Amino acid sequence: MTWNIASAKQQFSEVVRLTAEEPQAIYNRDKPVAVLISAQEFEEFKRWKAERQRPTLAQQFDEIRALLAAQGLDGIEIPPRTNRPNPMDEPGYWD
Repeated sequence: MTWNIASAKQQFSEVVRLTAEEPQAIYNRDKPVAVLISAQEFEEFKRWKAERQRPTLAQQFDEIRALLAAQGLDGIEIPPRTNRPNPMDEPGYWD
């Protein structure tokens, strides 16, 4: 249901009661200015918003790299391949 500001003020308890059924839009001169929602919907919105603010996997890796670099561990030492040949090392590969 939609309300204009004046009627929403006069019937505020009714507006609040109806939020249990659906969000209540409040208009000022045919323009939406607010929406009243139930406490449960607000909690769901806060959980959704918090999840969106969690760092991405790439951001988490960047943070780990920065922490390792701060401790002087700026990379992982990978030993050369010894169990099979690397075709990129063969003569003529890059020709």
